[in-house]
Amino acid sequence: MTSDQILSEIKEANLTYLMLAQSLIREDRAQALYRLGISGESADLIAALSPAQLMKIASGNMLLCTFRADDDMVWSLLTNHNVGHRTINEATARLHANIVMSSRIAEQGL
Repeated sequence: MTSDQILSEIKEANLTYLMLAQSLIREDRAQALYRLGISGESADLIAALSPAQLMKIASGNMLLCTFRADDDMVWSLLTNHNVGHRTINEATARLHANIVMSSRIAEQGL
């Protein structure tokens, strides 16, 4: 991929993320805060953005969204690999990963 292609992909991902975030926030704010891992203040700002503002923000060269799965344990749970020496079912693993990621959001005060 060329540098221009990468920038184009980032812009598209940003716009898609912002549009999804805005839609989630308008539909169910509490659930959006949980699913997106953003603060209430950020949600208010995103919900109020005009289409022109969305386009302008999305056109930056840095991704606006980040991975919340930032350690081996969460990735193992999400990919359904064995956790330690125990094998757990997929539904339990995903639930555990969601709880871990949610608690990190709560710890950050978001």
